[in-house]
Amino acid sequence: MKPDASSLPPETALSKIPNFDPRSAPVVGIDGHLAPVPADRLAPDALRARLLAPPAWEPEILAERRFTDRKKAPAAVLVPIVTRERPMVLLTERATHLSTHSGQVAFPGGKCDDTDIDVVDTALREAHEEIGLERGLVEVIGQMPTYLTGTMFLVTPVIALVRPDYRLTLNPSEVADAFEVPLDFLMTPAHHHRHAIDIGGVRREWFSMPYMDGSTDRFIWGATAAMLRNLYRLLAA
Repeated sequence: MKPDASSLPPETALSKIPNFDPRSAPVVGIDGHLAPVPADRLAPDALRARLLAPPAWEPEILAERRFTDRKKAPAAVLVPIVTRERPMVLLTERATHLSTHSGQVAFPGGKCDDTDIDVVDTALREAHEEIGLERGLVEVIGQMPTYLTGTMFLVTPVIALVRPDYRLTLNPSEVADAFEVPLDFLMTPAHHHRHAIDIGGVRREWFSMPYMDGSTDRFIWGATAAMLRNLYRLLAA
């Protein structure tokens, strides 16, 4: 049974909105009618080729309803695909004390600094600062269109292949945990749940991709799930 939002202690909440937790929101649809990405398209060489010369495709979600009046802030995330025999996506769980997106499953990444060369540099720097991922183990293979979060971060997803012999050192001030999810699981729309709820008279909609990591329920939702959904659209095109 999913927890009721009103019963969740503050340290487990995945949203700053009072009395709201995405894990208890109604599921209004599951996209099992869409075909999964074929396994051969998830191999490293196929991913390189697809990002080097993408087919005609359109991202499904480019922006969320805004929660703040502040200006857009350029940011980047690394979408790290670990090149195991079964490719995996490396994700993080954000620390619960952070001011935005606390406790949520996320890609490593953050706001662009003035000293960053470009968004690729931002994604690689943030991944090293947050989880200790060394640049020498990462092969950047492309980017996806920007995604605007409700907190006004204009995020560029940077797609990369990561060697499976990586070692991580988590920065506890930013990251509570890091884990892997099979890429084929995330690229199967039967695992893509659609949610919708009215909050303060405003209808909000989002995807989630709940994943059982052993006995741990990893609730992938919001911006991370949306960017994965866009990756699905790119690889399925």
